[in-house]
Amino acid sequence: MKIISTVCPRNCYSTCSFKVVIENNLVKSIQPHSGNLATLEGPCIKGLAYIERANSKDRILHPQKRIAAGKYERISWEEAIETIASKLSYYKGDFGPHSVLFFASSGMSGLLNGVSTSFWKMFGGATTTYGNLCWPAGLEATRLTLGANNHNAPWDLENAKLIIVWGKNPAESNIQQMIPIEKAQQNGAKYIVIDPRRTSSSERANVLFQIKAGTDAALALGLAREIIKNNWIDTDFINKNVVGFESFKKHVASYTPEKVAEICRISTSSIIELARLIGTIKPMTLIPGYGMQRYENGGQTTRCLLALSVITGNIGKKGACWHYANLQSYVFDDLKEPENYYPGCEHPSFRRKISVAKLGEDMLKMVNPEIKMIWVERGNPLTQNPNTNKIRKAFRKADFRVVVDQFMTDTAYEADIILPAKNMFEQSDIIGSYWNPYVQLKQKALEPAGEVKPETEIYCLLAHKLGMNSDEIKKNIPEPNDAEVEKYLNKFLEPFPELTLEKLKEGPLLPNSFEEIPFSDTIFPTPSGKIELYSEEAKSRWGVNPLPDYVPLVQEKTYPLQLLSPNSKNRIHSQFGNLNIIKQFEPEAYLFIHPNDANDRGIINFELVKLFNNEGSAEVKVQFDLGLRLGNVVLTNGHWAVDGATPNLFTKGIETDMGHGTAFHNTWVQIKKI
Repeated sequence: MKIISTVCPRNCYSTCSFKVVIENNLVKSIQPHSGNLATLEGPCIKGLAYIERANSKDRILHPQKRIAAGKYERISWEEAIETIASKLSYYKGDFGPHSVLFFASSGMSGLLNGVSTSFWKMFGGATTTYGNLCWPAGLEATRLTLGANNHNAPWDLENAKLIIVWGKNPAESNIQQMIPIEKAQQNGAKYIVIDPRRTSSSERANVLFQIKAGTDAALALGLAREIIKNNWIDTDFINKNVVGFESFKKHVASYTPEKVAEICRISTSSIIELARLIGTIKPMTLIPGYGMQRYENGGQTTRCLLALSVITGNIGKKGACWHYANLQSYVFDDLKEPENYYPGCEHPSFRRKISVAKLGEDMLKMVNPEIKMIWVERGNPLTQNPNTNKIRKAFRKADFRVVVDQFMTDTAYEADIILPAKNMFEQSDIIGSYWNPYVQLKQKALEPAGEVKPETEIYCLLAHKLGMNSDEIKKNIPEPNDAEVEKYLNKFLEPFPELTLEKLKEGPLLPNSFEEIPFSDTIFPTPSGKIELYSEEAKSRWGVNPLPDYVPLVQEKTYPLQLLSPNSKNRIHSQFGNLNIIKQFEPEAYLFIHPNDANDRGIINFELVKLFNNEGSAEVKVQFDLGLRLGNVVLTNGHWAVDGATPNLFTKGIETDMGHGTAFHNTWVQIKKI
């Protein structure tokens, strides 16, 4: 038996450290790791589910090829590599390298993911994607305003006297964040939630403001008006550190409590009271969620919320923070998110890019050359990208598809060849976090199961089979052994003497550049060197109002119910939901609906209904939820088609107003009895 320090590499805010107990090359248990002050209590149910995930009988352990629709047979690695190399050579020779789409997402983070990019550069290029499904509208809004995406250390929340969680449900999606929130409450802090839903997080709050979905910016501007009107602003902070306040003051003057109450569907007295709390209680930490910026108006909405922290001086102080994204552990990145999502920053070999938000539509539009072959790794676009039916059509239009995955996902079932992917315990890698500030080692703990080969080894085999230059291969792709992988990782660590593999094997480390309270020096890396409420770049780059602004959503009148697809405690996007330990809590997809909306349609609780709009339809069971606003329905993010319904059957490919994000929540549907 051995106990090994490691870290969860999923696309999750927490990025938990934990210890894994290994016996006879099997995962036996998951234990907390005291080395990470942000995740002392250990991982969530999904982290604990790694025991089943690593040992699952449903895992893909061998290469497979399609023999009929939905049917596959085992093949050798030799046949798989030979077939793929032959196809790549053919499409590159006859149509050029950009006839191949390389699609990779965020299913497993780590520095070794750069090997795939190196391979496709050596191939001569490929069509790739730009943008991001998750959070770039908010990232860009923060970058435009503060200049960088850093926030106070997670444990600093204990110092706040007012905590506002706006459009986030950390009790399910970031459970470790609830610990400092509750400690702050015990110390007398007020904890407020603003959300269209009543959630596990709001149950612990002092107050819930349940506003109409998509109107967050209007509420923020109305609150700003009241704060300014009552002189609850931090005048000294504004005079020294803020550009555009006077213009912003004039801009918000029309957002009276009466106007905002009409837009947001909450009372004027609630608006006035919330403004008083924000304006008079310090220090305040404002924690916006990612769902709140997954509307077409998401970037400007985020700027409006951030303005509340700015005008009250709640930036760069203990307990005073805009707590959205913390990229302090991304020390190896030359260009940080969101700018690395944007077209124009890529290597010339990747000059042809398509939008992740409009993946299916853009794939179908590709000409000279058309998309002939698709390679997918670390992603499940048939479930996770908008407009599932259009993506499926685009996938089936291509001649040949390869999917690298651990399980038979919706996307894997579209593949001609499926290659087994490593799990998190089968290869070492270095991981950052966008919440806690630690650099961590996801340490190898197991030998790969079955015939599984890490993706780096797959690329090494393909590169040699394609006859690529051996020196270039050696330079860009580690040989398939642990020593070469560690050598590859050590190249990244060389500029950081405080970060070594030997130390990282013991637990997480803080880089020397770590700041517990970013912006405490009031230095902001914006064009003006100050916080920019008025941003010329917002106007020139994105064509939006240079001031934070509310842009109403356009509702489709044919479909009266707004579909929200928030994250669930049971999945990280489309991962983990197939496991038995998770299915005991959520065996199938449910459409959550307020009983009054259901009664209006003659629908009873747990009844199977037809859910539909112009993009797609499915049959799904409803479940009553008195905590929802009327007019909202919820189908949580990440359900596979086999669960009954995936939310992206109903979404359109719409980008956010900035950041090339994805407007999942610009979605309206209808339901009816079957």
